[in-house]
Amino acid sequence: MSTLDLTGSTAIVTGAGRGFGRGIAAALHAAGATVVGVARTAAGLEDLQSQLGTGFVPVEADATDAAVAVELLKRYRPRTLVLNAGAVPPMGPLRDQTWEGFSRNWEVDTQQAFRWSQAALRLPMPSGSTVITMSSGAALRGSPLSGGYAGAKAAVRFITAYAGQESVRGGLRIRFVAVLPQLTPETMLGQVGVQAYAKQQGVAVADFVDALQPILTPEQVGNAVVRLSTSTADSEPAYLLTGKGLQSVP
Repeated sequence: MSTLDLTGSTAIVTGAGRGFGRGIAAALHAAGATVVGVARTAAGLEDLQSQLGTGFVPVEADATDAAVAVELLKRYRPRTLVLNAGAVPPMGPLRDQTWEGFSRNWEVDTQQAFRWSQAALRLPMPSGSTVITMSSGAALRGSPLSGGYAGAKAAVRFITAYAGQESVRGGLRIRFVAVLPQLTPETMLGQVGVQAYAKQQGVAVADFVDALQPILTPEQVGNAVVRLSTSTADSEPAYLLTGKGLQSVP
């Protein structure tokens, strides 16, 4: 399979300060791209900048802000855009949820995917660019202890598909791809989920984690994003991502 060279290109990664976003930013940087990392708090970005050095541009901003999306897309003209920003949902059964907690991932995860995808189409982003959104395996199976998380991530996948269809109809040649990672204890969100579901099932956390093997790591997520952003082959609109790699969505 032939691939594109990211050397000299620019990538924007939202939610770059921790977890998957950090792994994605590091992988794109290693592939030769200048990476603009966006996050609400500066600490994680500053730590990542100290690790990556030149070629990483930290931007402390709210990724759900439509003006931020337009401004950064205009300023940096990225070839690769990775929409990874998301909130850690409050864990608990439906009867104990509040609407504020239940809707949290809609306000963050879904809204940032909507804002940036819309901006990418309207500007538009350069022909041949790629937009990758981070959905979740929970979008396929549900996640009863995490409120509206699964529904919010399913909406991210739908938004990505809709944007891809509009790109084709408009002849924009912008690829839109959704990635659905499996649950992993390698991120803050995953740790919270693993502990909650292990408790619900009455098993030790270690035993619950064993059932998830092979464990998906942020480094693997970053490598998968690089693969998708550099492939010249037509991609599917969505992929499941596990510790075994990218797979077609069942």
